[in-house]
Amino acid sequence: MTTTKKWTFQWKELYDEVITSGLCTGCAGCVIACPHDVIGYKHAPGAYTPFHLEEELGLSDCGHGQKGCASCTRACPRFRDWETEADNHLFARPRNDDEMSGIYKDVLLTRASDNTVHQLGQDGGLVSAILIWCLENNVIDGALTSHLEASESEDITNWKAVPALATDRKSVLAGAGSRYTYSANTLAIKEAREKKLESLALVGMSCQTSIGPVMWHRRVGKAGKPIKLNIGLLCSKSFDDSIFEDLFWAKYGLAKEDMVKMNIKGVFQIWMRNGDYHEINLKECHAWTREGCNHCPDFAAEHADISTGGIGENNDWTLTIVRTELGRQIIMKMLEEGVIEGKPGDSDPGAIALMHKLSAKSRSRWPDWANPQARAGLEVTAG
Repeated sequence: MTTTKKWTFQWKELYDEVITSGLCTGCAGCVIACPHDVIGYKHAPGAYTPFHLEEELGLSDCGHGQKGCASCTRACPRFRDWETEADNHLFARPRNDDEMSGIYKDVLLTRASDNTVHQLGQDGGLVSAILIWCLENNVIDGALTSHLEASESEDITNWKAVPALATDRKSVLAGAGSRYTYSANTLAIKEAREKKLESLALVGMSCQTSIGPVMWHRRVGKAGKPIKLNIGLLCSKSFDDSIFEDLFWAKYGLAKEDMVKMNIKGVFQIWMRNGDYHEINLKECHAWTREGCNHCPDFAAEHADISTGGIGENNDWTLTIVRTELGRQIIMKMLEEGVIEGKPGDSDPGAIALMHKLSAKSRSRWPDWANPQARAGLEVTAG
């Protein structure tokens, strides 16, 4: 007979090992899992970090934790052996050392067949196509994603990404495209709960898409139950919102109100309303990297059902990594119905090689003092 050791870790351990150590990505998993609503979150420049709200024990301890509540640490995708636990839940095994981009079934290049979805979406428009198809076919009844914060004029955006709930084609397309600043999309689950939605897709960067599998493995309770589909975005880092004022405007005179699209393809690409196009060296942007991204080891969103990203030789196709059986079923059905176009991933071998290279680079950022599994497979360097 085997016994399972009781999970007793609470906010105090999370605060010491993740929140204040530099490992916290701001994913807000702990926030949405807290049954007592005592973990706050400031979705603002220079913040994006959870904090304890109760005054009697200060920021570093929690009265509910002292009484046995452990929901916050159960939900954290950077606490202790998070990678192995998520791998075991999804794939029934940890990744091998040579699986730097995580465990997956298929790699394809895809793009939306619908011209509107393709044009409004980033690169091939795959994520928008998946969400629309899943909503229309009752696979999900809502999606946790992000929109741009409303501004005084409909024609002008301030490029501030905020969590949003999408429930139809219109609201999906309202959130299409990339921002490269951070949005804790998980926080949109509050609205989903209020609307009593039961089957949700989560669209997020790698740190966010590890929340569900970690929650399920550690049995956090009801918090992660509605998340049925996990769509991950390939991500090496995101930037603080202040980059718009402090770099793009201060140095280059590029007003965010005049920007219409952005992308990263070796450089930071910016398209302006007047038709101008600008490229900014990524090295100039590093100073605005969010603290939580500096140690993140997961470029390839290794715990998503489907991981997607616009790396490759052109902007018209999305590199698509199918990781789970659910992900495969959805992609195959969409291909069969002609909702998306697809071709083998090895038709652009450079994209796959780049994914593995960037995955290894991200893993090298994970600190030696943290759980070693995230660094497994990296070459040992002397000195």
